[in-house]
Amino acid sequence: MTQQLIREFTKAQLKTLRVDARPGDVVRVMQKIKEGEKFRTQAFEGTVIAVKHGAGINATFTVRKVADGYGVERVFPFHSPMIEKIVVVKRANVRRAKLYYIRERAKRDIRKKMKQLRVPTPISTTEGKEQE
Repeated sequence: MTQQLIREFTKAQLKTLRVDARPGDVVRVMQKIKEGEKFRTQAFEGTVIAVKHGAGINATFTVRKVADGYGVERVFPFHSPMIEKIVVVKRANVRRAKLYYIRERAKRDIRKKMKQLRVPTPISTTEGKEQE
């Protein structure tokens, strides 16, 4: 009895437009943001690293992007009224259901870049010469 009531209530809350976002896909999520009394649309583009909780009202997906050298992750509910649309920018073939290893890989890549940026300072040529 209570399960039927819950199903009927959640059926009205479900969105009809559902994008098939899979782990590895690059998606652009257009989200409504309220500032004062106005709403504006903000895009969040990144890689889907996880899709959780099936296809029901509780279904969520996690998107990760790197902004200014910092990894940013956001969890979006598929059926949220604050999401205007989800656009799949690029599809990818991955062999894992959850791509949590990308977090560590990103840290490693950043460390490599930092090592490459460290250039040894050249020895000044005026120190070795005797002044006349």
